[in-house]
Amino acid sequence: MRKLVLLLFTVVLFTSCKDQTERYTQSSPEIETLKASIDAYNTKNYETLISHHADSSRINFNRAKLNPSEVVEYHKRNDVAYSQRAFAKDGQIYEMVIDDEGKKWVNFWGYWHGTLAANSKELSIPVHLTAQFVDGKIVEQYGYWDPSEVLLALQEIEASKMDEDMASLEE
Repeated sequence: MRKLVLLLFTVVLFTSCKDQTERYTQSSPEIETLKASIDAYNTKNYETLISHHADSSRINFNRAKLNPSEVVEYHKRNDVAYSQRAFAKDGQIYEMVIDDEGKKWVNFWGYWHGTLAANSKELSIPVHLTAQFVDGKIVEQYGYWDPSEVLLALQEIEASKMDEDMASLEE
């Protein structure tokens, strides 16, 4: 009986120590792909940026819902307001997780910096991106940031223009 209990204990011990898939990492090919995508954004190389996406990928930036071809126009429209803009290289954090369904997600946290073309005001905004990968391509992406600093700065520019227009009418 004693040998049977020992045998049972040994079997349980070895079966509980089976090799498990790593579910969290800070280095993976998917992370390198997201880094390359962010670098392409920083250099305004939009064709490279969308090359990291599957043709049918879904992209959600705050409330905007886009497909890869719409992302190019989205960024170009926004770029008009800035003399320069990019994600800061320092302080970027990347991680990849495999969820309970086996889906690979890469998360990014970093700071976006921009200088408004109209008044040279510098902006710094924390950003979180998360992207799901299938076969090395982004199939779904979410980007979250607080746009209020940008909106307030743009409103200040418009108010200043209105004040100038009013002043010229009074002259």
